Amino acid sequence: MSANERVRLDAMHRVERNEVTVVSAAVLMCLSLRQARRLWKRYRMEGAAGLTHRSRGRASNRRLEEGIGERIVKRHQERYADFGATLACEKLAKDGMVISPDTLVALLKERHLWQPRRRRGKHRLRRARRASFGSMIQMDGSHHDWFEGRSGWCVLMVLIDDASNQTYARFYSAETTWAAFDVFGRWVKKHGVPRSVYVDRHSIYRDEDHPDEPTQFGRAMKELKSELICARSPQAKGRVERRHAVFQDRLVKEMRLRNISDMAQGNALLEKFFLEDLNQRYAVKPQRDTDLHRVLPPDLKLEEVLCVQERRVVGRDWCVRWQNQWLQIPAKHADLALAGKKVVVKQLVSGGLLVSYQGQNLDYRKLSGRPEAVREKPLVINRRAWKPGADHKWRRDGVGRAARGGRRGGPAPAPVGAAPLPAPTPGRHATGVSMSG
Repeated sequence: MSANERVRLDAMHRVERNEVTVVSAAVLMCLSLRQARRLWKRYRMEGAAGLTHRSRGRASNRRLEEGIGERIVKRHQERYADFGATLACEKLAKDGMVISPDTLVALLKERHLWQPRRRRGKHRLRRARRASFGSMIQMDGSHHDWFEGRSGWCVLMVLIDDASNQTYARFYSAETTWAAFDVFGRWVKKHGVPRSVYVDRHSIYRDEDHPDEPTQFGRAMKELKSELICARSPQAKGRVERRHAVFQDRLVKEMRLRNISDMAQGNALLEKFFLEDLNQRYAVKPQRDTDLHRVLPPDLKLEEVLCVQERRVVGRDWCVRWQNQWLQIPAKHADLALAGKKVVVKQLVSGGLLVSYQGQNLDYRKLSGRPEAVREKPLVINRRAWKPGADHKWRRDGVGRAARGGRRGGPAPAPVGAAPLPAPTPGRHATGVSMSG
């Protein structure tokens, strides 16, 4: 007999010995008077055996039909051996085998096929959720063997609203700035600009060497007026980390069942079926019904904000260099006098390029090669000494003879055929130059 049944037997013995009434026995047994009278009647007719439960020793009305348990266990081991109990029951129900998770675990334990998972961790204080949808989203990339060897590794970029658990995700080849721009832009187009974004300290979001200078993603968040918060531990943004575990469990097995082996098929599965089912299953109602997402201004182009932007100097030939490409600005912008000034080059997520100056997009054309440098003709200065010819007049006068050394060796010989020089007269220098004149 169970402990309750022994308490009831003791009460019936007291009623039988007239120590208490049936009403008092009902209080002792914590039963209603009606139930106590039924037990007293059964005790007088059957004795102590009448107090035992009537279902004892009988098969349960909810028992599985013979052979069903074996079929369920066989199906589980063939396809869902590494599935959790809840997920396995969902898949078994689609196969026509409806069973509860507790029953499945019991069947597996009977056959020593169930190993419980024990997770231990240090104590952490849970942060309260934000009150409104759009107040903060958590964003992170999950690196995993998503296709279980059927294809290469890739990353799943996940965004989850802190207040409602609304989730969006998409596959990318790597966790890069372009991937962050693209997945965030898809969230903005669907819901609007969130008030804040909670991320880790990846180099995409924070430059540890220059913490005061924003990265490209940080610059975009400033332009969108969305606060960028960098967590100091994975546990700080535990909501998105726990969502990674759900994806790595359910999404991997869903793609295995559908034989999906590339990112394009995986993204199609996410958009058409998986994300909607996930949000219906795990999303919660926020404390407040207010949606704090901001609508983009009509004059703001999202693709020109979520892009890589850098400043470049326009050369004297009106060319701008960008990643070994040469962009020629045409003469139609001559009024801007751009030579020597800085313009902003924007590399869009779609692959296009924009060149802008003071908010105005400029026309340009890509050159096939590097333009030749403009070379100016140098100024030539002749520094060679000039010598007059033999018949030059300068050589025929006295100055010319003096320049040729007349003071040291006397007058130079006269040219052939020239008239003889007159003899020197008093008052004149030997060179023939008047000292007074």
